[in-house]
Amino acid sequence: MLELRGISKSYGDQKGVENVDLVAPDGSRTVIVGPSGSGKTTLLRLIAGFEAPDRGTISLGGRLLHGAGGSVPPHQRNIAYVAQEGALFPHMSVADNIGFAIPRQTVDRARRVDELLARVGLTAAFRDRRPHELSGGQQQRVALARALAQQPDLMLLDEPFSALDTGLREAMRTMVGDVLRDAGIASVLVTHDQAEALAFADHLVVMRDASVADAGPPQRLYERPADIDVARFLGEAIVLPATISGGRAQTALGDVRVRHDDAARANVLVRPEQVRVAPQSDGVGALGRILHRAYRGAQWRLEIECQECGLAEPFSIDVPASFELSPGDHVRLSIADEAYVLPR
Repeated sequence: MLELRGISKSYGDQKGVENVDLVAPDGSRTVIVGPSGSGKTTLLRLIAGFEAPDRGTISLGGRLLHGAGGSVPPHQRNIAYVAQEGALFPHMSVADNIGFAIPRQTVDRARRVDELLARVGLTAAFRDRRPHELSGGQQQRVALARALAQQPDLMLLDEPFSALDTGLREAMRTMVGDVLRDAGIASVLVTHDQAEALAFADHLVVMRDASVADAGPPQRLYERPADIDVARFLGEAIVLPATISGGRAQTALGDVRVRHDDAARANVLVRPEQVRVAPQSDGVGALGRILHRAYRGAQWRLEIECQECGLAEPFSIDVPASFELSPGDHVRLSIADEAYVLPR
């Protein structure tokens, strides 16, 4: 288990992170996500030991890495670090890059290099290639193999997929997650991509203004966030004023089930995928108007305004490609499933 308690770090008058408490469960995939300047990369560098906190303690598996007794240097923490660019040695072959993390006196060193190549989906034919002869995805696979070669207790991933195209990015993310799970290695990934964070994480940490805004299972953060800012950061959020009675919230989009006591006034969170769209002639639900639509193959992405719902801004929703309404058409809107009552 990785555990941070009361971690703070400043750069002059600029706060890097402030009073951060974080627990990353053993063997889990923890993702730290947040906007630029929120402190996520600073936190990763503090865990790695590249920088020292001004205050607080860091421990891994019960071993104190930083605290009152001093600080363990980075090379003695047994923490692997995969950077955004891969950071391979350009003058070394693939085999030498991977073997750099394996002691030279190790028996069957060459066999271990081949095993690590296979683990990240590369054949032995790549052994003698140089980094400039590899694609971006192949370079990241070699960087991961080199990190695995040191048999770390923890893997730190600093936006390793950001330079890859969309399809390759998803494939690499799945491959890395599978490799780490099979190896039983805990990991901490830093990203600014909300979709990537939700897809990769077992444990999600949202940073804001140098502090932890919310942390927990990704599904909980998406469906029941700590506040409206976390809700909006993780995806499009529709916030509706409501009156709650008998486990039902009365909103401008109709009644919806909630897990909440009676309240005369409250705000409820609804995600766009919970909104049902029907032709105006159906006569059920609030009246909205389609402002714009974009074709996405199997779906249309509709931008809809609903002034009678009390929404100042339009929202977007995906509907099947067979949906035949066009911009300017009016539709009926209603809510399915369950809404979440936002904390006051």
